[in-house]
Amino acid sequence: MHDHVVVEFDDLPPSAFSDAAPNLSEPELRETAYEILVGACRSSGPKPLTFASHSDSNRGDKRNPSPSLYRSLTLKASSEVKKKLGLKTTTSWRNRRAATTGELMRVQMRVTEVTDTRVRRALLRVAAGQLGRRIESMVLPLELMQQLKCQDFASEQEYETWLRRNLKVLEAGLLLHPLLPLDKPDISALSLQQIIHGGLEKPMDIGKDNESMHALRKVVMSLACRSSDGSVTDTCHWADGFPLNFRIYQTLLEACFDNHEETSVIEEVDEVLELIKTTRVILGMNEMLHNVCFSWTLFQRYVATGQVENDLLLASSNLLAEAEKDAKAMMDPFYSKSLSYALNLMLSWAEERLLAYHDTFHDGNIESMQSVVSLAVSSAKILAGDISLECSRMKKEDDISCTRVENYITSSLHAVFIKKLDPRNSKNAAREEDKVFTRLSVLAREVSEVAFGEKAMFSPILKRWHPVAAGVAVATLHVCYGHELKQYVKSVTELTPDTVQTLMAADKLEKDLVHIAVEDSVDSDDGGKSVIREMCPFEAEAVIINLVKSWIKNRVVTLEECLDRNLQEEVWIPGANKECFAPSALEILGIIDDSLEAFFVLPIIPMHAVLLPEFMFALDKSLQQYILKAKAGCGNRNTFIPIMPALTRCSPGSKFHGVFRKKEKSQVTQRRIFHVGTTNVENSFGLPQFCVRINTMQRIGMGLKAIERRTVARLGNSKSTTEDGMEKRLKFKLSKAASVEGIRQLSEAMAYKVIFQDLRHVLWDGLYVVEVSSTRIEPFLEELNQCLKIILSTVHERVITHIITDVMKASFDGFLLVLLAGGPARAFSLEDHVIIDEDFKLLNDLFWSNGKGLPADLIEKHSTNVKEVLPLFRRDTEDLTKIFSQLIMEMYNSSTKSHLPLPTTSGQWSPREPNTLLRVLCHRKDETAAKFLKKNYNLPKKSKR
Repeated sequence: MHDHVVVEFDDLPPSAFSDAAPNLSEPELRETAYEILVGACRSSGPKPLTFASHSDSNRGDKRNPSPSLYRSLTLKASSEVKKKLGLKTTTSWRNRRAATTGELMRVQMRVTEVTDTRVRRALLRVAAGQLGRRIESMVLPLELMQQLKCQDFASEQEYETWLRRNLKVLEAGLLLHPLLPLDKPDISALSLQQIIHGGLEKPMDIGKDNESMHALRKVVMSLACRSSDGSVTDTCHWADGFPLNFRIYQTLLEACFDNHEETSVIEEVDEVLELIKTTRVILGMNEMLHNVCFSWTLFQRYVATGQVENDLLLASSNLLAEAEKDAKAMMDPFYSKSLSYALNLMLSWAEERLLAYHDTFHDGNIESMQSVVSLAVSSAKILAGDISLECSRMKKEDDISCTRVENYITSSLHAVFIKKLDPRNSKNAAREEDKVFTRLSVLAREVSEVAFGEKAMFSPILKRWHPVAAGVAVATLHVCYGHELKQYVKSVTELTPDTVQTLMAADKLEKDLVHIAVEDSVDSDDGGKSVIREMCPFEAEAVIINLVKSWIKNRVVTLEECLDRNLQEEVWIPGANKECFAPSALEILGIIDDSLEAFFVLPIIPMHAVLLPEFMFALDKSLQQYILKAKAGCGNRNTFIPIMPALTRCSPGSKFHGVFRKKEKSQVTQRRIFHVGTTNVENSFGLPQFCVRINTMQRIGMGLKAIERRTVARLGNSKSTTEDGMEKRLKFKLSKAASVEGIRQLSEAMAYKVIFQDLRHVLWDGLYVVEVSSTRIEPFLEELNQCLKIILSTVHERVITHIITDVMKASFDGFLLVLLAGGPARAFSLEDHVIIDEDFKLLNDLFWSNGKGLPADLIEKHSTNVKEVLPLFRRDTEDLTKIFSQLIMEMYNSSTKSHLPLPTTSGQWSPREPNTLLRVLCHRKDETAAKFLKKNYNLPKKSKR
């Protein structure tokens, strides 16, 4: 096997063949590659001048008639090359201005039209002077230097630069990287080197001096026409030496990428590749070398662009798999030399990721793993091809795949296990014994999770190359854990609950691993026996614990201590946990779950069903106290609803002159009139704290349901589960009921606190105070919207609708209270009903939020009461007084019209409820309402204090 080194991302070169032409820049390479392409196509006019290749070289493909650079681009439904390689189809048509494949290639290779015209002109001259001469019998730079003069260029400087570039191409192809190695005393090589050095110093001399040109042609053709047997051939080798040929070919292949989107392959790739194939006779390429070079080009582009376009990697691996098929018959050392460097780079890059593939691949990029494995395996097979033929003809290719993949599995899983394993100092093992026991139990669960994750995510991919990939994985984990368990068993002196827990966890892990191995090996030759034989059994022993009830009591005491400590230390702020619930809840649920898990680990199987309900009831009762204390002091709806002020009457046309000269004074008076229902709500119940408490109740309820399911599952194998009603007794009834009630109470209290306390300054102290038109609902809506944003960003999605609904109900109540019990600072004329209706619609729209908020039917349901009351503000005062008088007489069976009884406040606003109509009249700003209220109830005018 070829040696290779690990290549870091930053160390990956722009090209595996970047040293091919160190003196040539990227633009110079592109121009050279373009000249070769045009020369190979031999198109210098409307009709292509095609020449059939008669080369008998076993490295060059037999070509079909060359495609024309003037061939029109065809619009295909999809690219056959893209379909074959697994490249995605794009909708970009950036190059549609290019009508022909030649124009497309010119644009893609960033060659100017001037340069293109000059190359075609030179080739036309070559064709005219050497009709019938094949392209492989020419040294293209030499021919171009012969045909193009200074006057063909825009400036003398441009011509000199062009000459230097062609000299450097000759140097790279004939001296630095010749197809056949040069003898040290080769006179022609020394002469060419001198000419090139002289030409680089004074490039104009070569173009003007025919004698110099003749000398250059002589040494160039002498070097280019050499053969391995010493004879002179008519085929010139000036660009087919490795790695120059690969570098030029890669430059051509890079034209397949969209110039405007570096990770995208153009739709016209089929036509582009057909053109590029014509250069193979010059560059000494064939289909197999093309596949490797194109594979490298796609791979290099995938890495260089941040490894984001997985279809590039897929296409690269598919091409390499094709090259692998051809590599079987490759005996020529040239191919080994040509391929090994690029393949080693690709193999090193792939193995760096595969030897620790758990760190590399995850749910977000798992689809790329198959391509990376394919890349590694194909590279390894091609690299091993020549060695396997020489050293071990009987060696199966499948052995390479299995050996490689097995190495990846064992290496990566060993690394995972080391990370899961906390480092220990053997000298302190006895003192840290209890911690070690707990750690091993946790480790067993984690290893089991790794095994099932491996089976689900990685094994289906790796099974393509290894028949028992999951079996190898679990065998590796089994050996790793078995080593740790063996050390632990040696240190055990007595069986404690921790000891039992550890041993039972190890026993469960072993069963999981064996199950996976057997399941994975169903279709293997030996049914997985060889894998299972490698899994030396664990020695898990169990001891019955006599003091089980004492153990339960200790667990409950531990839980209660944790509950008390957390209640004292909890800050109830969203920032304490990314999921915005109290961290203590997770800790408490973890303690309960761990306690129940530890209970089942105890070797008391006959007593499990008998003692479990008692254990769960004790845990349930302790947790209920935590929930009750967590919501204690939050208040309720009545806590925050203000006490209604005494009824007064409003003078007609009153602007409260002499009472409120400034808005500020109005707000001061308002504060004096209104009274909040209570002041005993704890300061720790702000909006964020409410949200965290609600989330905590929700999280506890969800966690308890999960724990119940796990508990029933753990008890499932016990014979005692047949007892009637057993499953119903295994419930956290007290805690779940407390959490549901806690969410309801906290949600309602938070809603009414937000509306009636937090937003008091824009509702009670602001809405419709003094002048209705200038104190509308927008300020309230703006601040309410901010509160809703806090709630939406904090509260769990399962209860968000319930909570927002409570806020909506509270805001509707607040809106009605402003209208009906807003106190002496508010008075409404009949015309104000338009503003009131508009403001209520804005309030509704806030909760509907263009269909992104609450459902319309839910808003409609809770807004019904408000919508029934609002029409009262549109009715004439005379109509209101008539309806009111009629309702009073019906309610009190009174026929006396001179004095009507004062209706009581029911707390339920309704257009058929007398107190509601009375309050509308009290806030009606006209003479009729004032006289009616004066006559019937002798109500005072609004206070002028």
